[in-house]
Amino acid sequence: MTTAARKSESGYVAPAVASRNRVAWFAVRKELGARPRLALAVMSFALPLLLWSAVSYVPWLWHPMMEVTEPGDVGYFRAGQLVERETFERELQTVKEAAGQLPAGEPANPIYLPAPHEVAFAMYTAFTDPPQRRSEKWLHESLGSSIEVIFWGFVLSSLIGVPLGILCGTYDFFSRLWEPFVEFFRYLPAPAFGALAVAILGIHQAPKIAIVFIGTFFQQVLVVSNTTRKLDPALLEAAQTLGAQRLSLLFRVVIPGIVTDLYRDMRILLGWAWTYLIVAELIGTSSGITWFITQQARYKNFDNVFAAILIIGVIGIVTDMVLAWLGRRIFPWQRGAASA
Repeated sequence: MTTAARKSESGYVAPAVASRNRVAWFAVRKELGARPRLALAVMSFALPLLLWSAVSYVPWLWHPMMEVTEPGDVGYFRAGQLVERETFERELQTVKEAAGQLPAGEPANPIYLPAPHEVAFAMYTAFTDPPQRRSEKWLHESLGSSIEVIFWGFVLSSLIGVPLGILCGTYDFFSRLWEPFVEFFRYLPAPAFGALAVAILGIHQAPKIAIVFIGTFFQQVLVVSNTTRKLDPALLEAAQTLGAQRLSLLFRVVIPGIVTDLYRDMRILLGWAWTYLIVAELIGTSSGITWFITQQARYKNFDNVFAAILIIGVIGIVTDMVLAWLGRRIFPWQRGAASA
């Protein structure tokens, strides 16, 4: 038995092997195994939550305010009140010099930074407790209104933008005719059309849908056209050699060739629609998740604000996961290619 073999049996790992194991985490364009991917996915959420928890629960880490537990002889102090640390220390020193009853307090974060457990509780109560004010709505009602705006705005923009993008990516005629204007128009901010949309479409859901449409349509045309141009030219040449012409090339070669990439693009573009939602809901009638967040922030219910923001993220990632799952079912050959 060689020395290297004996060292291997005894548990010794050669430096080159150990180096390969370490570098495997950072190998260029090499996919990690299932366990490392799962571990990193958990860490991507665990690390921000850990930082948030540390800032919330560790008093000496970052607690710039004091929560009054005993007001003492300070006239304007109340139990549970949050005051600046400097103000608390100044009043404490003043009472000391006057030989009065000293106030007591604990380090605390500002009201706009609730702890994780407070936000978790707010996420529960937002669906179970009725609104406290007549002008407010249930959280699920606000979410339903926002999802309706997203759905119709994105569907309408896709019905026009996707076919136009495919035509621009396939035929130079359509590309020269439409893309210069689309390139120009996509730099115009969608919120600038808010007043015009209200004047034309009224004050209800229609102008909000229009803003989401404007914000996503022009991006869709350019993204889809760029995806279409990435189709392997050899496929088109082979189809033309076999006699395919014009519409046959479009419907039997181009569209089937880009359908998986097109599906991925639509998943990404759907996320853009959510970013325009916040701006869209600032016009017209007061409704939707943006109105809910604005109202809760106005009354300093920041735990509800954080809860609503996190729920938007949960809806977004769940939607994307469902669409990814559907994509693997609709395009099984793509899953096989990825695994290969």
